[in-house]
Amino acid sequence: MTTFTATLPGLAAPGFTAGLVMSLSLIMAIGPQNAHVIRTGLQRQHLWLTVLTCALADIVLITLGVAGLAQLGGLSDKLHGALIGAGVLFLLVYGWQAARRFWQPPAAALAGAGAGAAAPAQPGAAAPVTRRQAVLQALAFSWLNPHAWLDTAVLIGTASLAWGPQQPVFGLGAAAGSVLWFLLLGGAAFWLGRRLNSLHVWRALDGLVALLMWGTAAALVASLLR
Repeated sequence: MTTFTATLPGLAAPGFTAGLVMSLSLIMAIGPQNAHVIRTGLQRQHLWLTVLTCALADIVLITLGVAGLAQLGGLSDKLHGALIGAGVLFLLVYGWQAARRFWQPPAAALAGAGAGAAAPAQPGAAAPVTRRQAVLQALAFSWLNPHAWLDTAVLIGTASLAWGPQQPVFGLGAAAGSVLWFLLLGGAAFWLGRRLNSLHVWRALDGLVALLMWGTAAALVASLLR
């Protein structure tokens, strides 16, 4: 243990722990990005590619915040407004897709739920997506959500200033927290995906996702009117 700590002294520094804890506290709230990872895990479509992409996208935002965004005073008003506009549009469209699945489950799901066959179709099954599409979807949920920029880049970047020489170590801890969270979330979604195959569960998830997306979009619009 002594040798390991001596080799990686930064991991034993208070700044690393502070960054790790702050990152976990910001990212653990159920938001569009986390909901997308959960749904991908339940569908069993490119789950670990999605987890890797979300983690790397967060690391990019954390690096941007720690390396320079905090010193620049945060996002400009125009960039902030543009991000909110893009985020609202994205959340409204995705929320509508989830709501449509809630009201009208796919025909394959209904057939699988009622046929009683030995190998019924998965109720939450969606059209297959390519790896490229999975990466683009994960990036969209990571970078088109203004909350991700404000929480991950601005808040973590600003907090890192208080650690002086340990600022890079704080950022490393924050990045480690993001990776740890997405690995845990992906593992939980994978475990649930092997056990949840109920049309009622999928409809409940889609209804919750729709409300979450629209609620987040409404909160973003309200923030522009203040």
